[in-house]
Amino acid sequence: MPRPDESEDVRLRNTSNHQIDMCPLYGNNAAQTDALRLRSDASGRRGRLKSQKIDGEEWAPFLFENGVKKPEFAAVDDPLGVDPPTMPPAQLARIFAFGGDRANAAPHVAMLNTLFLREHNRLAGLIEAAQPGWDDERVFQTARNTVIVEFIQIVGEEYINHISGEVFQLQANPVVAHRARWNRPNWMTTEFSLLYRWHSLIPDHITCGGTPYDIPSMLRNNALLLGDGLAGSFVGMSGQKAGRLGAFNTSPALVPIELKAIEQGRRARLDSYAAYRRYMNMKPPTGFGDISADPRVVARLSELYAGPEDVELYVGLFAEDPGRNSPLAPLMKAMVAVDAFSQALTNPLLSEHVFVKSTFSPVGWAVIQQRPHTLDAVVRRNSPAAAVTGPITMTQPGWRRRR
Repeated sequence: MPRPDESEDVRLRNTSNHQIDMCPLYGNNAAQTDALRLRSDASGRRGRLKSQKIDGEEWAPFLFENGVKKPEFAAVDDPLGVDPPTMPPAQLARIFAFGGDRANAAPHVAMLNTLFLREHNRLAGLIEAAQPGWDDERVFQTARNTVIVEFIQIVGEEYINHISGEVFQLQANPVVAHRARWNRPNWMTTEFSLLYRWHSLIPDHITCGGTPYDIPSMLRNNALLLGDGLAGSFVGMSGQKAGRLGAFNTSPALVPIELKAIEQGRRARLDSYAAYRRYMNMKPPTGFGDISADPRVVARLSELYAGPEDVELYVGLFAEDPGRNSPLAPLMKAMVAVDAFSQALTNPLLSEHVFVKSTFSPVGWAVIQQRPHTLDAVVRRNSPAAAVTGPITMTQPGWRRRR
């Protein structure tokens, strides 16, 4: 069988650095990071990322000026889906200069990047004040190290616990990985890329500032983020109900992306859904009814595949019925659980001889030790108290575990 043509739209490789390294904020390489840094040894400016103030709030600089990408950001990747000649000028003017090409995809993606830009600059200020003899480079790298670990802690302790549905709560304690046999350098696989395409979670309309917007009108529309403010956007998203993860629940606007995911799995020659069940020590299906109890799903699978052994990984992941107390189906949940350890806790910053106070400074180390490790805590550190008008949480208030 001939090797798939990598020049076509569906690629076999992407631009991942294979670590949780906050590259959407800092960039994929040194040149991009340099372009995003303030680069100053002046007092009160050391170690900072470039930013601007709008109505008293800190934001990333804008990437375009008068419809043209600013020369200072030439090294930064062009944002996906942004075509300056065809985009409305007011919308183009609000595209932020971020390290990742997807960081402007929607206002709530830019929201997360903005939060950690503020956290980086806040930490840089604290580190500079505590270490007045340190130059710009040392302050910057120390703040970046701390932000990366903060993000890993949130992934491990808020996000993973939120989606797992388990009674016990995981802690992002790297000690368990220091001598573990599975501790190896990361390699982001095609399976990993496909696993996290949770488009069915996205509802057809998302409310911003009290107004519902459909998906096309939200894409690359940072005016919605600027209008609600950072804290207001987090509070708003926390009150927004997600969709059900699974078959027959993807917004029509996102179906073309789902098709590309299926094509990518085929071009990478991934094994079947049943084979991955075996790999994860789970019983493979012997009939379509073993995948889902939903008659619509069973009927559609039987139309598309000769038998359950033929169901593709991507299709099976989302056709499978969700488990108890979790939005995830069992196979997906098992694969995410592997990710929680083998992808997050193997980060070099968490290794035995690097995860020490001197890597992060006393200031950064104190932040890393501070609990809770939640988005709410980071938002409150970087917003006026009055701006946080409601809960910032991944779990809907009032949710109760089913027994």
